[in-house]
Amino acid sequence: MRIGIIAVGRLKAGPEKDLVSRYLDRFAKAGPASGLEFARVSELTESRASNAATRKREEAAQIEKAMPDNPLVIALDERGKSWDSQEFATYLGDHKDRGRRDMVIVIGGADGLDPDFRDRADLNLNLGRMTWPHQMVRIMLAEQLYRAVTILSGHPYHRS
Repeated sequence: MRIGIIAVGRLKAGPEKDLVSRYLDRFAKAGPASGLEFARVSELTESRASNAATRKREEAAQIEKAMPDNPLVIALDERGKSWDSQEFATYLGDHKDRGRRDMVIVIGGADGLDPDFRDRADLNLNLGRMTWPHQMVRIMLAEQLYRAVTILSGHPYHRS
């Protein structure tokens, strides 16, 4: 299963981008043995509309255009389920085993995701109850993807 990330906003050069790249590179190298392949990160332009609802709608339209055909969609959202790393890995493994071709994990803009888009997602997932800057969300997501592969392959990186 190919896993891609769609993010509203661009990650500037610096230590955060380097760390995201490091974990995504590890995921890309370790994933194929577990049947998981890193597709790519698609960075979308933030809407400049004057109100939050319009910005979220415009960003959702961009997200829809950036997605492959019929992907499994995980929306990162503060109202989503709160899982541990093992549960996340199991979810990825289960859907890979069901023959899903593509999965996208979506990071919304500063205002969050459009409610209609969020409602259509296959899974809404949160990375904790605290608010995180987008740079940190990307780092945590990249690390969790790598961690999921190590869990699925029985590698000792993850300690229960």
